[in-house]
Amino acid sequence: MPQPFTLAKADIVGFVPISNVNAAKDFYGGTLGLKLVSEELPFALVFDANGIMLRLAITPEHAPSRGTALGWRVPNIAAAVEGLSLAGIRFERYDFLPQDEAGIWTTPTKARVAWFKDQDENLLSVSEHPEAAR
Repeated sequence: MPQPFTLAKADIVGFVPISNVNAAKDFYGGTLGLKLVSEELPFALVFDANGIMLRLAITPEHAPSRGTALGWRVPNIAAAVEGLSLAGIRFERYDFLPQDEAGIWTTPTKARVAWFKDQDENLLSVSEHPEAAR
């Protein structure tokens, strides 16, 4: 008898909508340091995000989502924020969250998060999760 299919061991593919191809290549490839795998114009740019396929879907009428579109789990958020700031990233500040001077918020579970935007105003994040094993 066939078993139900599960995605538990399947690779995930990330999708982020963009409108400006050249600016996205500069930001994701240059500023964030991701490797451009292919240009599938006029549909998408494909990057390698540490073994995860990240497809930047090209859409001329892009409206950024209200929440975080994509995030990276990092081992040391303070070092990540400092390094990304040196690369020109500006971290977001929110009046409703108690963030430190670098823009890092500590969650009730002690995870730490900082947010920034890409060239199309998509909200991205870096986060440190000490309790999460990799």
